Amino acid sequence: MRNPTATARRAPFDLPLILITTVLVLTGLFIIFDATPIAAFRDFNDKLYYFKNQLIWATLGTIGVIFLSLFDYHKLLKLSHLFFAAAIILLIAVLVPGVSNKVYGARRWISFHGFTFQPSEIAKLALILYGTTIITKFENYKIRLTDAVMVIFVPAFIATFLVLLEPDLGTALIFMAVTLALYFVGGSPLKHFIIGVPIIISAIGAAILAAPYRFSRIESFLDPTHDPQGASYQIYQILVALSTGGLFGLGLGASQSKYAFIPEVQGDAIFAIYVEEFGFIGALLIIALFVMLIFRGIKIAREAPDMAGRILATGIIALIGVQSLFNLASNVALVPLTGIPLPFISYGGSSLFVTMAGIGILINIARQS
Repeated sequence: MRNPTATARRAPFDLPLILITTVLVLTGLFIIFDATPIAAFRDFNDKLYYFKNQLIWATLGTIGVIFLSLFDYHKLLKLSHLFFAAAIILLIAVLVPGVSNKVYGARRWISFHGFTFQPSEIAKLALILYGTTIITKFENYKIRLTDAVMVIFVPAFIATFLVLLEPDLGTALIFMAVTLALYFVGGSPLKHFIIGVPIIISAIGAAILAAPYRFSRIESFLDPTHDPQGASYQIYQILVALSTGGLFGLGLGASQSKYAFIPEVQGDAIFAIYVEEFGFIGALLIIALFVMLIFRGIKIAREAPDMAGRILATGIIALIGVQSLFNLASNVALVPLTGIPLPFISYGGSSLFVTMAGIGILINIARQS
């Protein structure tokens, strides 16, 4: 039983979590301001295009944090089925020509009166809310694999399949990883993972082999120098930027790689520009912030007032942690490049807003602990 006196002494808001999040958001804005002027001027004739858009989303995200930190997460979970249904509809809509924007052969964004967003980012949070609601219902019952497949994994596979059609293998991997994290924390039997994980790995392998460009990424991962002017160009340039940074970096604004050497520098490779300018020491600072954030999230999950709060907090911190790990690992060629953004840091309004919304929910859970 909790100590009422100790609970009463708790701060109304989780100040360490708020501080870490604030530093990460501001760091992301700073890096985008520093790294993207050349690409922004080339593509939009406006050096501050990416920075201004990200600043708008950061402002909206701040509003989202405030609202969700005050809005009872139990009420949010009651709407989870509606959120997930809406997310599926949006994932279908993004595949329809004329509704979505096709960029580099992929349909991932929907524009509405100048407002552009990425449905798959919204689906990440919707999947967490839905999965939490369903798994919580198993709290007092023995989880049977057939039931879990029907009510948890089939909906998750539907969302994953729709994302693969965009195509977006990176987000599909995130969907699966988060679903497994939710299921694990929900108290699922180990034998379910022994049966299910090989099936999921086989499905991922099939998705890679089905698309030649994905197989080329595997080749680039195994040997970043095998085609430095073709399939391996991006990872090769990222590694050059990282090695150039050394221990302390070249200094603020001194990156050479942001001058069009790294394609789409504002995306999943922006960490390389940061390291080129601030070096290994700067990289450690960013990584330390993410580690502190993840441990804070784990603490909130462990101290959650109920199973729903524990699963929901785990899903959110798994989303942030897995994306961070994949992005950083891909930048140093430990895993293939998958286009997964670095939370708070990479350019992408939908990603930033959803991540900050997740932080707001974590704060709400902490307030009720």
